[in-house]
Amino acid sequence: MFSTIIKKKLSDNQVANVFINAIFDSVDNGFREVALMINEDTAFVKSPNISENDNGEFGMICIVGNLSFLESTFDAEQAARVEGLIFEKLAKIYDMEIGAFRNLIRDYQNFIMRVNHPSKNWIYGMSKAVFHKYKLNEFQDEYFKRMQAPNPLFLKRMDEVMGNFIWNWDAFFKKYRI
Repeated sequence: MFSTIIKKKLSDNQVANVFINAIFDSVDNGFREVALMINEDTAFVKSPNISENDNGEFGMICIVGNLSFLESTFDAEQAARVEGLIFEKLAKIYDMEIGAFRNLIRDYQNFIMRVNHPSKNWIYGMSKAVFHKYKLNEFQDEYFKRMQAPNPLFLKRMDEVMGNFIWNWDAFFKKYRI
């Protein structure tokens, strides 16, 4: 009974670990379904045949998208601390210098903002990033291929999928405090 009233306190380091592990876990366990959904999507005249093991770009898109929500969830000082720890840990995982990893993240952020312009909706941007990073334009019908734009029906379905890969901060704060 008291466990629902008393929230476990986590340090910034623990939050960073939980954040990273949750994203990797969701990508590792969920990308198979994402690849299957894309490969069978009716918006494509030919299946893109994305391998269920080809989750690298998808993982980076999920990391960047979730980092953008992190910045809007915490106050600026705490977001900077947690983000710094996340960058440090992810740089080790990806075997990169922290500066190079920060640049990689910023490049992905800029890419998502560019393909999503003028919209500011990050989930929509993540869907467009998946479309472009997996070179899905070549599998569309001629109309959308010529426009070099994703079929809006595919994007709508992809938005629903991407929403499942966004960290649920409300549920987290019901269970933990920082």
